[in-house]
Amino acid sequence: MNEKLRLLVGLQDLDMMIRESKEEEETLGFKIQNLEKLHAARKHLAKQIDEEWLKLYERVAARHGRAVVPVEGGICLGCFMGLPTSAQIKPKPDEDIRVCENCGRILYWL
Repeated sequence: MNEKLRLLVGLQDLDMMIRESKEEEETLGFKIQNLEKLHAARKHLAKQIDEEWLKLYERVAARHGRAVVPVEGGICLGCFMGLPTSAQIKPKPDEDIRVCENCGRILYWL
């Protein structure tokens, strides 16, 4: 997994923690401590990501929730559609990020 992809996965993890914390606040009725630290960490991480990839991530996350998903057996585990044969080959670490041609999610291989 290349560095760009690692940053995007980390950003998605932070986004999920923030979302879950906000849901807990609503459910439990009290404020979760250190939520500001999660927002600060997200902001710091987002600054390290190329603007082009950050925009793609934000757009896909707004639409699907999970923007970065694994590929297993040639299938995107975001939309569960098979990838074209040419896109099923695991990219080399120095190659750019790939996206699912069906749902637009950012892909990584296990």
